[in-house]
This record gives sequence, structure tokens and C-alpha cells, in this order.
Amino acid sequence: MIRRSNNLAFARALVATNLKATLALRGAFVMGVVFMALNNLTFFVFWWALMRHVTTLRGWRLGDIQVLFGVVAAAFGLTVTVAGGVRHLGRFIDEGDLDTLLTQPKSVLVHALGLRSQPSGFGDLISGVIFIAWSGQVSWHMLPFVVAAIVASALVFVACGIVFFSLAFWLGKVETFALQLWDLLITFSLYPEPLFGGMLRLALFTVLPAGFVGYLPARVVHAPSVSNVALLTIGAGAYLTFAVLVFDRGLRRYASGSRFSTFG
Repeated sequence: MIRRSNNLAFARALVATNLKATLALRGAFVMGVVFMALNNLTFFVFWWALMRHVTTLRGWRLGDIQVLFGVVAAAFGLTVTVAGGVRHLGRFIDEGDLDTLLTQPKSVLVHALGLRSQPSGFGDLISGVIFIAWSGQVSWHMLPFVVAAIVASALVFVACGIVFFSLAFWLGKVETFALQLWDLLITFSLYPEPLFGGMLRLALFTVLPAGFVGYLPARVVHAPSVSNVALLTIGAGAYLTFAVLVFDRGLRRYASGSRFSTFG
């Protein structure tokens, strides 16, 4: 319990440090946020144009897609803002950059995740919240469910990133492949759930858990229920636990890069 508390306090300190560094360059920060929000809006124009001609897509309306898109965008933004180091984990492993972290008393994984923060993530987070509010399907009393859905989705994002990029422990340079898996996860999570069935649907709730990134969190926002919230919580917790186990297993076979540098 004490160790977990220390890790949380350390994670908060890393996030605060990254935020201060990000806000120090206010011009670049604002531009990054604005351009990412515009990028998300441009991508959503496709769905807006489609749903003007097709009012429903296997039972899904434009508002439903807005909720799905909003949850995924906000969760992705939260992920790369708070745990942006996950996208660099493969390079840290392959180039021996974990050496410096191994000498620290804090969790190697927590430290690695918190080493980077992507300012444009705020654009994803803000635009995601706007899409959810714009959908007209969420009232103020549902706000706790919206927050829970976004946080759970972000945890699955982080877990998948850890697993994908930790393949570097066994396969070496996998950054390109891991990024492709990451992008594939995002792509599938942005499409309405009824479009997928059979074995592909099973895969999207297991191997490539787009279901726990987008579909189930959106379902929690649409129709909050104890069963949906419990399933999402258990799923997010299970994936995160599995990811930590994979990283710890890989860390045991980590080959030092003989690095003496420090992260700044």
C-alpha cells in the first residue's frame, strides 16, 4: 500500500513537472492544442457528411458517433498528456535508456511513462469533451460516468501501449510496428460497434481491445448501468495488470545500454 501511494505521488510530480515545462512555451502550446482540435474536427466532418444522407447506421445516429469519437479523443489526449512516455517506451528499451531509470528508487515503468508529455494531447482532450457535450445525449448528472469512461479508456490505451512497445525487450527495434498497432487500435475504436461481428468482434474485445477503448466506454455514457461500469472497470484493470506483468517480465531480460546520461 505504501509503495503504491509513493508511485502515485511520484506520478503526480512527473505530471506537474511536464505541465510546467509545456506551459513555459505558451505559443507552441496554444498552436499545438488548436491544430490538434482542428484536426479532430476535420476528421469528424466525414461522419457529419455521411450521416446527413444516412440518418442511422445499424441503429447508430450522429449523436452516438459523437459520443464515441469524443470518448476516444479525450482518452487519447489524457494518455499522451499524462503518460506520453508510453509512445517512446520501445526506443527507451532498444537504445538502453532505461539504465538511468534503473538506478532510481522509483518505479521504472511509472518513471518511463511520465518522462514525456505531448502538448497537443490537450487539443484531443478538449475537442473530445466538446464532441460529447455537442452530442446532446449527455446531461450534467451523467458527468461522473463520462469521467469514468474517459479514464478507463485512457488506462486501456496506456496498457496497450506498454504491451506493444515492450515487445522491444524480445524483438529489438519494434517502434514502427508498435506504432502501427497503436494506430490500428485507434482506427477500430472510432467506428460504430455494430459494424463488426463474429471473430473480428471477439478480437476487438481481446487481442486488440478497441471495445474497451471506445465501444464499452461509449455504452457507459449512453446507458450507464452497474453491469457496464463493472465490466469496463474490470476490463481496464485486467489489461493494465497484464501490461505491468509483461513489462516486468521484459525488464528481467533487459540488456543494459551502458548509459550514464540523465534525463532532463
